[in-house]
Order: sequence, then C-alpha cells, then structure tokens
Amino acid sequence: MSDTIHVLLVDDHDLVREGLKAALRGQPEFSVVGEARDGDDALKVAARARPGLIVMDIRMPGTMDGVETCREIRSQLPGTNVLMLTSYGDERAVMASILAGAGGFMLKEVRMSSLLEAMRTVGTGGSTLDPQSAATLIEQIRKGNVVSDEDRVAADLNERELQILDHIADGLTNREIGEQLYLSEKTVKHHVSDILGKLGVTRRVEAATFAIRRNARKYNET
Repeated sequence: MSDTIHVLLVDDHDLVREGLKAALRGQPEFSVVGEARDGDDALKVAARARPGLIVMDIRMPGTMDGVETCREIRSQLPGTNVLMLTSYGDERAVMASILAGAGGFMLKEVRMSSLLEAMRTVGTGGSTLDPQSAATLIEQIRKGNVVSDEDRVAADLNERELQILDHIADGLTNREIGEQLYLSEKTVKHHVSDILGKLGVTRRVEAATFAIRRNARKYNET
C-alpha cells in the first residue's frame, strides 16, 4: 500500500514491543520496519529503515533517553514523526518531549484503539496528546511555565546530564560526581563538556548559576 505508515518500535522491554507488533498485525495501514531497545540503536535503525513513525519510550538504557533520541531523529530525519509512549506522564516529560519535536505523547495505560488513532494522527504529520498529558500541558500554560528560557535550554539536556548539572550546582568536582553516579572521571568530564556546549556557556560556574536559577524557579512554583 502506498499510504502505509512504516513504524519503528523503540522500547527496552521486549514484551512491550511484542505486544505492539501483535496489535499492528491486524492493521493493514501500519507496517513494522524495525525495532530498537535504546536510543543509540534507534538512530542506526531509523537511518537504515527510514520509518514514517517512531513509537518510543522515554526512559531507556544507554547514553540517550527517549527525549534526546527524539531530538536527534527529528534533526537527522525531519520527515520522521515521533510518538512518545511511556509510563511516565509528569509535566517535565511532556514538555521535554514536545520541545524535542515529538508529535504526540501517550501513556502506556491507554486503550489500544486510542493508541492506534494516535499513531495514525502522528504518522501522517498531525499531533495529539492523551487526556492526562493534555491536562498537564494546559495547567503549565495557565501557570505561564511553558516557554521559559531555562526550560527551553534545559530540554536539550538528557536525564544523565541534568543529574550532573545538579551536582555541578552543588559544587562537586568531576571525581566526586563520578563517585555519586558510578561513572569514571573521564566520562563525567565528557558529559560536562557536552553540558557547557548545550547551555552555550564556557565556564563551569556559569552552568552552576544556570542550574541554581532554574531549580529556584521550580521550587517557587510548587
């Protein structure tokens, strides 16, 4: 079929991918063209299979979470649409996914009929949110928290980088951060370099100031 939506499934749980594949076998408008267990693998498979739609979890093992993987895929393959399918519907995850370019955000507890409809919508270039995520987003808009400069910049950082940034704000050295997160000092140094680049700063103290300002703002909103 010329209008078939080619799908890449990205989730570190085999049962989730198998369940989705089983559900899609009876849906002729979808064709599963690949699978991946983490972000690094997803980038490789996407580059080869060129899917029209990626259904992806947020929290995965490896060097990239779902949000960063989404951002990279949307940058490298702008014709590929991404639907986030996850168990975590907190406001940070919803906002980060949208800012990364995801066309939709659904919770895994959603009914299969609703998920298939979301896949059709996002797979053809539309956008959708499940009711809970939509309510979260609307609440953030009402609070005026959606377009803050700090959130927009922080959306470029993955979960590991945000952890390291918080430790930088606490005044920890690379070695001390490594001990806290069970990483080598060399790995931490590499992450810190990436963080500085993404924040558009050159000094560690500037990154610490950014983190302190952002965390203070979050605290004041609660």
